[in-house]
Amino acid sequence: MTGRCRRHALIAAALVLGLSATPTLRAQDAGTWAFDPPADTFDPAALLDLRRLNEPLAGATGFVRVGLDGGFVRGDGQPIRFWAVNTDTGHGPFVAKPLGPKTAPDLARHARFLAKRGVNMVRLHRQISPDLAAHPTAAITDIDEAERDSIWRTVAAMRREGIYTTISPYWAARMKFAKTWDIPGGAGQAAWGLLFFDETLQTAYRTWLKKLLTEKNPYTGVALAQDPSVALIQLQNEDSLLFWTVDSIQGAQRQALETRFAEFAAGRHGSLEKALAAWAGERAPGDAPEANRLALLPMWQLTQAPPRGGRAARLADQTEFYARTMQAFNARTVDYLKRELGVRPLINAGNWRTASNARLGDVERWSYTAGDVDATNVYTGGLHEGPSNGWAVLNGDRFTRESVLRDPAALPINLRQTQGRPMLVTEGGWVAPNGYGAEGPFLIAAYASLTGIGGYYWFSTGEEGFAPPRSANGYLPSLQKWSFAEPDVLGSFPAAALAYRSGYLKRAAPVVAEGRPLDDLWKRQVPAVVEANAFDPNRDATRTASGANAGAVPPTAFLAGPVTVAFATDRAATSTTGWAARAAAGIIRAASEQIVMDAARGVCTVDAPMVQGVAAHFAGAPVHQLSDVRFASTNAFGAALAVTLDGLPLARSRQVLVQYATQSRPTGWLQVPVQIAPKGAAAVAGWEVKSFGTAPWRVENAQLDVTIRNPALTRATALDMNGMPVAAVALKRDAAQVEFRFPVGTMYVVLR
Repeated sequence: MTGRCRRHALIAAALVLGLSATPTLRAQDAGTWAFDPPADTFDPAALLDLRRLNEPLAGATGFVRVGLDGGFVRGDGQPIRFWAVNTDTGHGPFVAKPLGPKTAPDLARHARFLAKRGVNMVRLHRQISPDLAAHPTAAITDIDEAERDSIWRTVAAMRREGIYTTISPYWAARMKFAKTWDIPGGAGQAAWGLLFFDETLQTAYRTWLKKLLTEKNPYTGVALAQDPSVALIQLQNEDSLLFWTVDSIQGAQRQALETRFAEFAAGRHGSLEKALAAWAGERAPGDAPEANRLALLPMWQLTQAPPRGGRAARLADQTEFYARTMQAFNARTVDYLKRELGVRPLINAGNWRTASNARLGDVERWSYTAGDVDATNVYTGGLHEGPSNGWAVLNGDRFTRESVLRDPAALPINLRQTQGRPMLVTEGGWVAPNGYGAEGPFLIAAYASLTGIGGYYWFSTGEEGFAPPRSANGYLPSLQKWSFAEPDVLGSFPAAALAYRSGYLKRAAPVVAEGRPLDDLWKRQVPAVVEANAFDPNRDATRTASGANAGAVPPTAFLAGPVTVAFATDRAATSTTGWAARAAAGIIRAASEQIVMDAARGVCTVDAPMVQGVAAHFAGAPVHQLSDVRFASTNAFGAALAVTLDGLPLARSRQVLVQYATQSRPTGWLQVPVQIAPKGAAAVAGWEVKSFGTAPWRVENAQLDVTIRNPALTRATALDMNGMPVAAVALKRDAAQVEFRFPVGTMYVVLR
């Protein structure tokens, strides 16, 4: 018997007996099974392999385009949605670390692993500016050749598995300057905001793009600019003149920006004198009209309700100046890429948040309209306090466990969408140590389908396959924080990705369609529906509520259907009637009639002919009867999906996948209740990490009974985490339905 066969026999025994394969457990690990799958061999005997959803070669039908409805289409016009991830697997030379993996991941195997689980897009968040640590004498026009080679290799590997690529080549946070480059402001300054107006940096940036995109990729023989497997190029990551970081621009760069503001004001009003007159003589400390410079007021003032008189006019002009500065950079760069470099992939201008999405969010999105696609980065999770909370989980850390099922306003795809344009979330995830990751893929698949979000990119992985619990950096005893490759999230991909990508849940018509004159944007008027400030665990101590910045329509509208905005359109075009009847007594019904969110009980159900399921805190709601499937669970929390594998409705399908995800924690994980008092906020109930545990993951045993009204199904098979059949599951049948108890030790059962 081979090693793989012996392992399958052991798993099968555990499944049949309903026992964990690990005989000795700590008290806190009771009621769980050990998650330690072998490397996937991609055996053709697997009963679950979604590689078939992808094209034989990414881009085989041509370049991804924007369709007439604002969604994505393939080169042949077929609609396409992206189940996407951020990956660093194969990035840079492998270095074995004391607490990290000892062998390098195989990029080709990684691509095949992702495709099997439903992924059809990866994002490469890299930095192509010169690597001054490795090359201290590099010229500003040099490119990081090792980074470019990594991008080239990854594009080639993904392409072969039908996976498209998004390239994110620049982030101000990683930008470093050399003294010899003579950048105004010096080598020690941060790069936040500079790309939008510093001409020296812009010239270098265009040179980096040219070297990245137009030189032939040696691994494919095709330049990225002409490679249809490259679906999207982002101009830059997480930077904006409408975020708090704009106030950190000082010295020579501040003076340059203020000079540009003076030129803008003079052009807007006819002269500086007329601008000051239009502002009713409103002056600010630092104004120097004699030097052709006007001070920029602190960002905080742009986040407040507009004042009266001259200050209001000045702030409106400053807002418009910031917006048009960004939009002009975006437009010039898009023109350079498309006209001068011949770049054919779609282009996204930015993906960031603002200092106040109620006041400035639409201003930011308007600046993106120079490109083809809109995007944002949104994370999901609770509070996390600790000395290394930006990147690691340590013993002694304190955190809260926050579930979107109980707080649907925190759903990361509650997004205002610009009419006729695709919207993406290019970074997102249920961030550790929150613990409710199993709801993530379920909710993203459901509500992205409903609202037409074109793709959600899970962040992040550097692993070939599933990631075991391990050190965040390979040296410090800790648990990595920014990973989707755990059992409850990555293990939940197949059914969610299949339902979302196959269009098994309807896209609804807009429930709110808003018209916004540009003057409303500059005056920072609150829109009809406010998109919450995107939560970032690295920057935010607490999740902020809309408060005084709430719109006329409550944010429950996002759960009812799409919320769209048309810029430079009269307010009279606004329609806000589609949401009202959808929310009552804490229950929000989607306009498609296929999704119901019950926040009071912590339950979301999806009910469509091809897919039915429930994500829930089951203690208050253990039984859920849907059209064709009944789920009954005594687990505290979990997410179950039944989805057709043959494209027939569940009531007639001859092949059904039932997927069930519960909570997972490292072996020996221990948390105790505490009170957490974030700075400037009231104390809340939370948890303290007493032990972040060790490998392997332990997954809470399934306590789920499933009934399907499809008597044509005659057998049920439990699969391992690689989709291989490992054990028969007892199936009760009668003339109307089949019923089974979900087995312990797996997340997948296929009925045939």
